[in-house]
Amino acid sequence: MKMARNAIVLMGIILYSNYGAFAQSYVESALLFGRTTPGGSARIQGMGGAQISLGGDYSSAASNPAGLGMFNRSDVTFTPAFSTYKTSASYLNEKDNTTKTGINIPGFSVVFHMPIDKAGFVGGSFAVSLSRTNDFNRSTFYHGRNTDTSIIDSFIDDAFGSTTDQFDPKTGFQYNTPTGLAYFNYLIGPKSIADPNEPDDEYFTDVKGIPNQQEDIQTSGASNQWNFAYGANFKDILFIGAGIGITSLKYKSEKSYAESFDNDPIFSNLQLDEFLDIKGNGINATLGAIVRPIDFLQVGISFTTPTYAEFTETYSATMNTSWKNFDYYGDGDVILNNEEAGTDIVTSDYSLTTPMKFSTGLAFISKYGIITGDVEFTNPAKAKYSSNTSGVSFNEENDGIKAAYQSVINYRVGGEFRYKIMRVRAGYGMQGSTYKDSFDLDNSIQSISGGLGVRLKKFYADLAVIHSSGSNAYQPYGFFNARGPVVDLDLQTTTTMLTLGFTF
Repeated sequence: MKMARNAIVLMGIILYSNYGAFAQSYVESALLFGRTTPGGSARIQGMGGAQISLGGDYSSAASNPAGLGMFNRSDVTFTPAFSTYKTSASYLNEKDNTTKTGINIPGFSVVFHMPIDKAGFVGGSFAVSLSRTNDFNRSTFYHGRNTDTSIIDSFIDDAFGSTTDQFDPKTGFQYNTPTGLAYFNYLIGPKSIADPNEPDDEYFTDVKGIPNQQEDIQTSGASNQWNFAYGANFKDILFIGAGIGITSLKYKSEKSYAESFDNDPIFSNLQLDEFLDIKGNGINATLGAIVRPIDFLQVGISFTTPTYAEFTETYSATMNTSWKNFDYYGDGDVILNNEEAGTDIVTSDYSLTTPMKFSTGLAFISKYGIITGDVEFTNPAKAKYSSNTSGVSFNEENDGIKAAYQSVINYRVGGEFRYKIMRVRAGYGMQGSTYKDSFDLDNSIQSISGGLGVRLKKFYADLAVIHSSGSNAYQPYGFFNARGPVVDLDLQTTTTMLTLGFTF
């Protein structure tokens, strides 16, 4: 499928920034939207997100519904949060730091306990909960002086091999792309313009200066999941459960890329603004079980089916250029000063199936507290796009997903110390790198968390602070031979969340 937005290629696969700092291709978006984090209450988050073998918390509705069978009363919770997103960018020996903050509601739940005493079945609980599974909010800025290439060079590379018919408003596949905007801003043109003997499917530019480059990227949105789940209790030894998850996703990206040329005799600067808006809904199911063979040990397993989601994507872009009274054709016919071109508003619909997840966990429980750990297995390479639109194929994108990603193991550990009504918690989590080893890239994410809690008869409150960090790379533009400048990124997120619960 010829994408409606510019594809920046590195080794045939586009570099991806974790935490969703910016999505550039369908290959990246498959990971961005499928790589979820464990949601849940401040209690669970304070313990590193480890929850597969625990119970008695609304978080079980999404992670392992069997844990709902451990409730002995009904309750309702509300969880507000405050997040700080920090990005450090290093580009061409220049460093830039940006910070963004936001308030959100990552959790809400109602759990209805329904006791029964019949032949070993002692009842269970039904839960309706909301969990935030991904956060796309981030601000990124970088700048530097590039003595090697300009983004104009990538437009020349992208246009190579086709005549100017590729820019035709009705039939051209490049009409609604940044490369098309470069053509309509006179940044690139076929070599046959300057010399009729030159080929008409190879391109050149009149701009010869050294560019000062910068880009500002703002992303926002989140993915959330409504969970409808039930967990049953058999003799306080075996707990089983099942649930349905209804996912919703909103992602918005606004990018402003600019180049200025101090010493070019004919050209001053260019600015490319791109706007991407993606919305979607999906569905999955989760099955789980917890066994308590002895009083102080619980063993849990959980299986989440692939999530099937349908998306609507809207893209548009504009480009502005500033020239110095340049006579483009050399005949006085076209004198360039301030030029501008924009794409249509391009809308596309497609489906994405993200991979299944299998998790297992252990919990050691005593009157003094809990020590627990989870291991999660998933394979991002199993993500797959499809479309019902005639003539639209995602075969290349699906092949790219298989070529870029590999199966990963994610793990989380945590503990809780109890003293009377007080709780003290700490945890650690690691999401493994999803890239195949041949790419020599690492997008792993580690998190450290801690928290406090208070438990009363009819009320409880839990506070947690979670700090996540990772490093990755972003390529502003690239070439078919994999050249291109790279921005090194250090990404950090700190979230403070408070869960307030009331039993009834």
